[in-house]
Amino acid sequence: MANDITSAEYRALAELRYLLRKFVREGDSVARSAGLEPQQYLLLLAIRGLADGEEATIRALADRLALKHHSAVELIDRLESHGYVRRSRSRDDRRRVLVVLLPRGEKLLEQVARHRIGELRTSGKALVNAISALLESGRSPRSGRVSKSVSKSGVNRNRE
Repeated sequence: MANDITSAEYRALAELRYLLRKFVREGDSVARSAGLEPQQYLLLLAIRGLADGEEATIRALADRLALKHHSAVELIDRLESHGYVRRSRSRDDRRRVLVVLLPRGEKLLEQVARHRIGELRTSGKALVNAISALLESGRSPRSGRVSKSVSKSGVNRNRE
């Protein structure tokens, strides 16, 4: 049947899920050892990781963290009380609240991020392999049909 999921795809999906959970769990541990709760680290990362020209509004940060507005506000309150971020009103629209990373927050964020980037550089290949195994399985995502793919050696490969 054309829509059957192969054993290799199940293995790759299970491996990906395992590696992602492991990466997140280890990141939570690193954040805690730096004195941050995991959600605090994620909010600092969301602020610093916004695209150029995108403002760190509470709405944007809540969206990036998949939080309700009031939960993002509570998280920002805690970060602000520790001196990691500062809130201010937008000059253009006083209803909009902007959140800025302060030097103390930047320092902690850099400490955790440096560790996480190093971790990815040393063991991220396994994540890439798991994702590649799923993307290169030869399945057309919409139809479930098998498509031919050509390996680097020029040999046609079909999925299992």
